[in-house]
Amino acid sequence: MAGRATKQSKSRSRPKTTGESTPQFVLSRRFLGAVLVALALAVFLFLRDVIGEAIFAAFGLGFIIVIIWGLVLAWMFFRNKLGKIKRKWHKWLGALLISASLLGVMGLYHPSISIAGASLEDKTLGGVVGDSIAGPSFVWARLLGIVLVGMILFFPVRSLKLTKKTSRSFWQKVRPQIIDFSDGFRSKISNAGPWLSSKVPFLNHQVKTRSPQKTPKSALKKPIAISDEPAPTGTQQILPGFGEAATRETDDQSPMEEVFLPSIDRELPPLEILDEAPQSSFAQANDEERARLIEDALGSYGVEVKVLQINPGPSVTQFGVEPGWVRKYKKIVEKDQNGKPLLDKNGNPKFHMEEVSKTRVKVDRITALANDLALALAVSDIRIEAPVPGKALVGIEVPNVSTATVTLRNVIESPVFPKIANKSRLAVALGQGAGGEAVVGDLAKMPHLLIAGATGSGKTVCLNCIVSCLLSQTSPVDVRLVLIDPKRVEMVTFSGVPHLITPVIVDVDKAVEALRRVAMEMDRRYRAFADVGARNIETYNRSPKVSEPLSYIVVIIDELADLMMTAPDVAEPLICRIAQLARATGIHLVVATQRPSVDVITGLIKANFPTRISFAVVSGIDSRTILDTMGAEKLLGRGDMLYIPPEASKPRRIRGCFVSDDEMDRIVKFWKEWAVKHFPPENDRVAQDFIALSIQQIDADPFMQKARELYHESSSFSISLLQRKLHIGYQRAARIMEQLEEEGLFEEEGDEDEFRNPWEGEL
Repeated sequence: MAGRATKQSKSRSRPKTTGESTPQFVLSRRFLGAVLVALALAVFLFLRDVIGEAIFAAFGLGFIIVIIWGLVLAWMFFRNKLGKIKRKWHKWLGALLISASLLGVMGLYHPSISIAGASLEDKTLGGVVGDSIAGPSFVWARLLGIVLVGMILFFPVRSLKLTKKTSRSFWQKVRPQIIDFSDGFRSKISNAGPWLSSKVPFLNHQVKTRSPQKTPKSALKKPIAISDEPAPTGTQQILPGFGEAATRETDDQSPMEEVFLPSIDRELPPLEILDEAPQSSFAQANDEERARLIEDALGSYGVEVKVLQINPGPSVTQFGVEPGWVRKYKKIVEKDQNGKPLLDKNGNPKFHMEEVSKTRVKVDRITALANDLALALAVSDIRIEAPVPGKALVGIEVPNVSTATVTLRNVIESPVFPKIANKSRLAVALGQGAGGEAVVGDLAKMPHLLIAGATGSGKTVCLNCIVSCLLSQTSPVDVRLVLIDPKRVEMVTFSGVPHLITPVIVDVDKAVEALRRVAMEMDRRYRAFADVGARNIETYNRSPKVSEPLSYIVVIIDELADLMMTAPDVAEPLICRIAQLARATGIHLVVATQRPSVDVITGLIKANFPTRISFAVVSGIDSRTILDTMGAEKLLGRGDMLYIPPEASKPRRIRGCFVSDDEMDRIVKFWKEWAVKHFPPENDRVAQDFIALSIQQIDADPFMQKARELYHESSSFSISLLQRKLHIGYQRAARIMEQLEEEGLFEEEGDEDEFRNPWEGEL
């Protein structure tokens, strides 16, 4: 009964409508239109001679175009479609300009004929309006300009594609001729040199030049710069890095890819802009004692080991342990010459133990005693690396009593950094390993980096170190940055550096828009590679067909979880698509999140990020989510991380670099002052091209392609169908319907919720 009463109440609340009822505003509009038509007919019949002569004098035979426009507007008025003019105003304006150009063409002719008793000898086919549009001078240029503007407004997308294709083909045809002309002109000037020298005496003066020398180590205290002078023939201008990384010693090292670069002063920040770490030794006074404790603790459980190496590090000390042997013995009874057993003084037979076999101690027996070792060493937790890569040892990592700070300058001054910086412009200082060795990564080989960890474990400091390292060794011509910081306080420090393509992004909607622009830039670069015949950015920049090389783009996202919670349907496909395809185009992603759960770090994202860094996490499940293995739950925090490089299968423990706020402020201040002199915003073509990408394509809904497929598969199409099939709301379905209408996929008829019948054809 209650259910029936509810249904009755619902039925009473609904307004009663019938299919035969017509809205009042439609009747009023039709009535007003009928009155206007009647008045127009009455005026025309009463003043048909005067109106006809005036229209004929004004438009000539072009009155046919005016009548067509009047009929179209009247039909749209009766069909209640005048709002379509506002939505597609550019198409109507383009059609009006094309009609005006037709009147102008008709205004060029003065035929000696008469129509309906009216002579056209003293008039034109286009009447006074057509004659005015044609004008007295530059007739065809004016008419052609009007037609081109009208076609661009009526077909904007096709016109843009045609313009790009035409300009590209024209440039490809004209460029060889320009090069031949410039080579011939240059050769004529060089041939005229002796004649000029004989006529002008001061041209014989020889300028003394110094032979190039290697950069001394003392040059580290001065800013490194490259002059504006052009490089000699057959060589290319190459950017230096810090210290010895700036020298190009090609005897025993493979050089970085050589490319022609624009003439610009590439002064880099001096090394002294970064702080030095305090002089402290990682070695602990009680390392030998702890080594004996390890041997005794494991030996008490029947596991024979021997400590062969001690590698002190900034936060932990690694003890290299060699597993011992598991020996099996057999009791042998001693006998005399007659074969009788010998007896002791108590009358028992004498025997001795004889070794039968021995095998190595299993590594699992050592790793199973991790908690017992931590108790024996009086530390919170230890990590066992079994085995150590490249060694027949088991690494037992024990936390130090006091940790040492690893600065960015320490890693840059190490001999490892120049070796990688000479080969790649995307060398990144990560920190120091468990044994104190410097660890340097190459974003070009990673090619994307995923960082995760709990709050306060050091993710943001790691991102700041990556950005500071890139700013310290590259110029804005070579590397550009896109920084996304939803927390609004972390990477805002780098605002204003010329490396940024766009200001630091703190809004989620703008972050999604920036990712779409990066995807479009990736597609644009692939089209440019296809035109030149290059496979990646290195071969493209080395191609002689390229006048201006492309720069690397590094996209850094500080908090992925915020993007995934706000726009999961848009953010994940964009990130995965960029990660899958962008490596060859020089676009690289660095993504960080403090929520290592499967709904944020999905399987599709993990598959496209082979290089990962995990800071301290709460549980082993979180460690498996990030690294696919345990171990991150035993980290110490404050920069202690596990790093999986692209060529390794097991993680490596690293103490991350630390960069202070003062260091970042000094780097930013240096680049701001440099940009004022050498790199003003109006000369930043890369940023201008990035912002000028098609806004219409950026704002397209990701369900547009599915909607097009659904349109061709269904016999009828409506907003409600989009809601059911795509599982979206009414507002989004209505926007998709409007975008399909703007594309001209179908004609709108009646109310928005009525079904549309698709016509056969290609999109």
